[in-house]
Amino acid sequence: MLTRARILPRARELQVMLARALTPQTAETDAIRFLVGTQSLKYDNQIHIIDFDDENNIINKNVLLHQVGEIWQISASPADKGVLATCYNRTSDSKVMTCAAVWRMPKELESGSHESPDDSSSNTQTLELLCHLDNTARGNMACVMWEPMGDGKKLISLADNHLLLWDLQESSSKAVLSNSAALEGKGQLKFTSGRWSPHHNCTQVATANDTTIRGWDTRSMRQIYCIENAHGQLVRDLDFNPNKQYYLASCGDDCKVKFWDTRNINEPVKTLEEHSHWVWNVRYNHSHDQLVLTGSSDSRVILSNMVSISSEPFGHLVDDDELSDQEDHHQEEKTKEPLQDSIIATYEEHEDSVYAVEWSSADPWLFASLSYDGRLVINRVPRTLKYHILL
Repeated sequence: MLTRARILPRARELQVMLARALTPQTAETDAIRFLVGTQSLKYDNQIHIIDFDDENNIINKNVLLHQVGEIWQISASPADKGVLATCYNRTSDSKVMTCAAVWRMPKELESGSHESPDDSSSNTQTLELLCHLDNTARGNMACVMWEPMGDGKKLISLADNHLLLWDLQESSSKAVLSNSAALEGKGQLKFTSGRWSPHHNCTQVATANDTTIRGWDTRSMRQIYCIENAHGQLVRDLDFNPNKQYYLASCGDDCKVKFWDTRNINEPVKTLEEHSHWVWNVRYNHSHDQLVLTGSSDSRVILSNMVSISSEPFGHLVDDDELSDQEDHHQEEKTKEPLQDSIIATYEEHEDSVYAVEWSSADPWLFASLSYDGRLVINRVPRTLKYHILL
């Protein structure tokens, strides 16, 4: 099943607005909803709220103005449906700075499944600025991460070579820097991406700079592991396995996706080489960690079944007392040897570089991908695989 939406500057315009920022509305667990941030130098930039009506296979869209600049990254609060953070470009004194801010959408748009008018631009609303993450003395913001299991009051931002931990106070209208760390070494070291681990009581963060992956303890802001030369070229993205606390996925400009056990960083546990150009994004499924999505500037999205390094390498197992004799025999066959890793599907609906892939926070079998030309594609995990995993 395939659904497409193009992000248009105005209904009467034929030109497609560029976009590269995508996030699920993390706190929304009932409706299927994604947020897309545009990247235009010609028009006011926007955040498109994309609601997917699964029963009728229809996309509804609402538009919020983001007039401060082109959006490079967007992330949604894990606790509050109406709150999000963006990293965006701002020109000041003829210099372009990448800044970060926390915003609130209008109350009536916080929950999903709102029908959009025929001309969504005619009903455009504006985001409410809650606070800036002040990076005046620390350089350009690369990304903002929310504490995964938190109350939406803790953020980490990466600015050039600085790792910054923020507390949101006074109804998120004030961001207070509570701790920080800095990359040290030769040359101009800069963070490119990061991911906050949902494990270890949310006290660990992984970051990427150049070809190196580092782990940090957010309590002491000290480095706890370092994977040098993790990729042959720039590391683009990271993600933690939601069910295995030491497992981390990475991707980069060497066209590879690698899986790491952070207790043994000498070599990756597994490597995928299915893409033919830079891999920009890697995402574990939140519920079934054998399902891994990747997006690349080869214009393809690949869904992989990495079952051998998942939390269920022998498939989905159930308790003995729940099985009949026939089911018990089937279960014995299932547990004899691990299942094989495989490429489930390669999606080629995009015509431009795919900069973002994300799983829905409401439906574990549904995902979205976004290419630079502004095309959003929503797909489902093949039904046969879904039932194979569940049964």
